[in-house]
Amino acid sequence: MPVKINAKFKIKALLLIAALLSTNVWAKAPRAIEVREPEAATGYEQKEGVVGTSYMVAAANPYASEAGRNILAKGGSAIDAAIAVQLVLTLVEPQSSGIGGGAFILHFNANNKALTTFDGRETAPKAATPDLFIGEDGKAVRWIEAVVGGRSVGVPGVLAALKQAHDQYGHLPWHELFSDAIELADNGFIVSPRLAKLVEMQFNPGITQLPEISSYFFPNGKAIQAGDVLVNKPLARVYKAIAQEGIDVFYQGWIAKDIVSKVQNAAIAPGRLTLDDMQHYQAIEQAPVCGPYRQYKICGMAPPSSGGIAVVQMLALLEGFDLAKMTPNSLEAVHLFTQSSRLAFADRDKYVADPAFVQMPIEGLLAPQYIASRAQLIDKTKDMGKAVAGSPQGAFAFANNDSFELPSTSHIVVVDAKGNAISMTSSVEMAFGSALMVNGFILNNQLTDFALSPKRDGKWVANRVEGNKRPRSSMAPMMVFNKDGSLKLAIGSPGGSRIINYVAQSMIAILDWHMTPQEAINLPRVTNRNKVTTLEQGTDVAKLKSQLEAMGHEVVIRNLNSGIQAIELEGNQLIGGADPRREGKVFAK
Repeated sequence: MPVKINAKFKIKALLLIAALLSTNVWAKAPRAIEVREPEAATGYEQKEGVVGTSYMVAAANPYASEAGRNILAKGGSAIDAAIAVQLVLTLVEPQSSGIGGGAFILHFNANNKALTTFDGRETAPKAATPDLFIGEDGKAVRWIEAVVGGRSVGVPGVLAALKQAHDQYGHLPWHELFSDAIELADNGFIVSPRLAKLVEMQFNPGITQLPEISSYFFPNGKAIQAGDVLVNKPLARVYKAIAQEGIDVFYQGWIAKDIVSKVQNAAIAPGRLTLDDMQHYQAIEQAPVCGPYRQYKICGMAPPSSGGIAVVQMLALLEGFDLAKMTPNSLEAVHLFTQSSRLAFADRDKYVADPAFVQMPIEGLLAPQYIASRAQLIDKTKDMGKAVAGSPQGAFAFANNDSFELPSTSHIVVVDAKGNAISMTSSVEMAFGSALMVNGFILNNQLTDFALSPKRDGKWVANRVEGNKRPRSSMAPMMVFNKDGSLKLAIGSPGGSRIINYVAQSMIAILDWHMTPQEAINLPRVTNRNKVTTLEQGTDVAKLKSQLEAMGHEVVIRNLNSGIQAIELEGNQLIGGADPRREGKVFAK
């Protein structure tokens, strides 16, 4: 059995639990579930913001945030800290992200006020074809059948992106960034209530169907419990190898061979991933997507992420409305927000895909004239219904796609002592990914972010499966800049395609309503993905249901399980916030 509960560390576990509970990190944690359905629980307690003057890190788990703080305390850079955070998240929050997945990274260099991005999105195997998820009946397989097993696994990209960023902006040696993660994997970490609950729910059927992951989470046939100490020696061995040998051992050496073998020989839906696919993976450094909003410039990831374009579009569509004079989450503000989201999602669903394979009308989608013409479709008195994609300059005729994007993702924000910053979103897609586990880490199922049906109504879908292609994503790590080019805000969230709404709403709260990051994150959530208007259950915003319905909205009330982390720079202060709907924690000096 590769991973086990280790009784040797029971005393240490009890001490650590007491320490964590004393900080109210897990004592007040929401019983939030990071899946599309069933729902998360309500009744979480709002967190208080954190202020620092030197450095700050916020991540989805206290262990991970602490690892980042330890690196910053040693004089490490923002990317150094982000690497340490991600390595620990792989261990303590395996359902959401990890070295078997991918990431999008924004890096701000305070010295020259330059922003760059690193695309660590997974790629499809070279042998993948548009019919990858087509069954024997000629139709797309059910989504849940597509998820589990080797077929859904893309080449993991997060380590390549982190290493590429570290080569340029790292300060501490690569191997030093692994210390906390190795210690926790070797000696054990305390299972959080969130992880235990997700295991208990078995939303991903693969965690009980595949032997390695089943023995990991169900030792002796019983699900791990909150407060147990979990040891992961195989992952510690992997980390020791990567720390000493670099990422080549992951992409070309024994780890790569183990990944390929696991995918090709999966007991469920063997995949097409090869060692050649692993060896030829490249992270991509590229320019961000940016646009104006009020007196600020907002920037995010370019495609294959749809998040950057969609958030920039949403805020641009709302710029003609005086949101600052509206009460936060008032009827008028919520209505306008949902209408801008409808329009942005209509364009996203039709046009956004990997630009290496599809001609993307990025400039056309963000052109002021196009935004102005789309904004005219917003009626302040009634819901527009399902929006239709526009015709921006440079657009080609594609069909909308039927991909499913789930909220098993994590977000990290860091500002170091020199003012350099990271906003990074990483993911394995479905909760617990493909459920294939190799050497103590979980492999992604990101290929299900492609359209399962390559054609609709006789037209190709832009986001169809193709060899070496990167699937579209809604991950939206964002940064906001002042007129002088200085950094104002770093923000992002997990949440599947709802990420776009979560991030845009929080940015409006900070920029228009002058809320602190924590106040903005605590704000009840609203989403509309060009379908129904969804209001967060158990909050004041749910009281708008009847009024919105009177305006023509179809309204659903449910839990909206965001996981936002944000850092705002205000004068000499760093002001941070973490989402009360999850176990996130901010550390600062």
